[in-house]
Amino acid sequence: MQPQPVPAAEADQGSAPAAIERLPTAVTAFIGRALKGPLNTPTPVGSFAEFQRLFGGLWQPSTLGYAIEQYFEHGGREALIVRVVNGARAPSLRLPAGRGQLLLRGRQPGTREYLRASVDYDGIADEATDQFNLVVQRLQQPGSELVEAQEIMRGVSITPGSERSVERLLARSRLVRLGGPLPLERPARTLPSRPGAVVGYVAAANDGADGADLTDYDLIGDATRGTGLFALRGGPRFSLLCVPPLSRSQDIGLTTLHVATQLCRAQQALLIVDPPSSWDSVAAALAGASHWAFQSEQALLYFPRLLAPDRLRGRNELFAGCGAAAGLIARGDEISPLWAAAAGETPVLRAPYRPQIVLDEVQRARLAQVGVNCFDHVRPAAGAVRSARTLLSENAARGEWRYLPARRLALWLQACVLEGTRWTRLRGGGPATWRAVCEQVGSFLESLAESGAFAGRDDSERFYVICDERLNGAADVAQGRCSLLFGFAAWRGGEFQSCLVTHEPGGSSVRAVTINRLATSGAKVSEEIETAILRQLASESGAAEGFASHGAPA
Repeated sequence: MQPQPVPAAEADQGSAPAAIERLPTAVTAFIGRALKGPLNTPTPVGSFAEFQRLFGGLWQPSTLGYAIEQYFEHGGREALIVRVVNGARAPSLRLPAGRGQLLLRGRQPGTREYLRASVDYDGIADEATDQFNLVVQRLQQPGSELVEAQEIMRGVSITPGSERSVERLLARSRLVRLGGPLPLERPARTLPSRPGAVVGYVAAANDGADGADLTDYDLIGDATRGTGLFALRGGPRFSLLCVPPLSRSQDIGLTTLHVATQLCRAQQALLIVDPPSSWDSVAAALAGASHWAFQSEQALLYFPRLLAPDRLRGRNELFAGCGAAAGLIARGDEISPLWAAAAGETPVLRAPYRPQIVLDEVQRARLAQVGVNCFDHVRPAAGAVRSARTLLSENAARGEWRYLPARRLALWLQACVLEGTRWTRLRGGGPATWRAVCEQVGSFLESLAESGAFAGRDDSERFYVICDERLNGAADVAQGRCSLLFGFAAWRGGEFQSCLVTHEPGGSSVRAVTINRLATSGAKVSEEIETAILRQLASESGAAEGFASHGAPA
């Protein structure tokens, strides 16, 4: 039984740090165009029905809804949705105010944002002629009484700078914002429009717009404003990322793929890439993958595209399959731990989904050599070995990262240790902290070793943890920095993949470091660390790969 976590505040006061939590392994982030919903905000959903309620469901101009439908139909359980738009506009609400008006604008753009507002003076003193009560509602359908969200603001004032001013209160609203200058008079009371009605409402104008098709620029977004892919930085943790095609006929650009890969590296996640639409045969896929200007141990690709019913068009259509691939991975994690995925049961596509092209074992093997995985719609024949790959060819330098189970295990361990040791940012470095870190991380890795996660005959061949003065000098301690090094044997005992975790007041990061596996065994780990690894770290001065986990480029 795993120890129960303790609050960070207790850990900061000198008690034992919390046991490192085993994080979820298949939370999938999606980014794309939707009918409605919050913009540039990672929003968790646990089912396709919840996606329909919050984001509008399937929409022919967008590939996002279809990818999320695939994900949940194939076994996905947790998703993060980031909605982006290109030129979309929110509807306006105009409340009469004497000779002027109080102009409000919706927070969420699109033609499916159904808003209405009501003004009354209930409880407002006669002399408080600048004040009013404002109610804003979002409806499921126009003209209905099905309220999805509501905000009530009492004693609102049109006086600029007052404690209850319109600007100040609407700045916190999730439904509307101030859309123009304040009127000289407060808005008029909203009278009921139907006989017998108690409350009157003003409906939003029909001036919202859904915008144009997305571009790569929209998907990438802006790092400063936290839009597009950058909206995922600092949000809930995810382990897989799907960026569906821009449209049914337009692929994602290489720039978007590279930015998404950098983001995944910082988040200890994997990017699921859809094959270009031109890969419509095995020959085209082999030629394309061999010369494609995109390869990464941080990405994986499944071929071919998928045929499935389009419920909006009422016929079979061809779809990119990143959502189905993420769902299959999530379903596989329900069957066996991610470190046993290579030996576990291979999840297959669920009917009526089927591959665009039926592949034989020879074709699968040739595609695997260039880092391309293949969908299964029937159970593999007895004796067939299917080990999923990252998007690296056979001659890639980091050969151990070609295989998806080992790569996922490494990223998951990085995420768990990084998250579980953040308490050191509050406590700072020093011998007591270093000992606590070693005990905490060592216990975590030992529990995984007992579950069969690592190779080796004993713990000395399975994993190691180092956190002491060799990694943390006097200057590091003075600056509140704490670094730890851990390694694990994914393939053979004593041959370690090593990771450096660094915590400091400004943020945290984790990255892989290289050791000489041919010259290192379990008995020589300490010697190797004191020579090659520590010299490497000193020469790099702690520089991190890609993005730091707190968001700034390293």
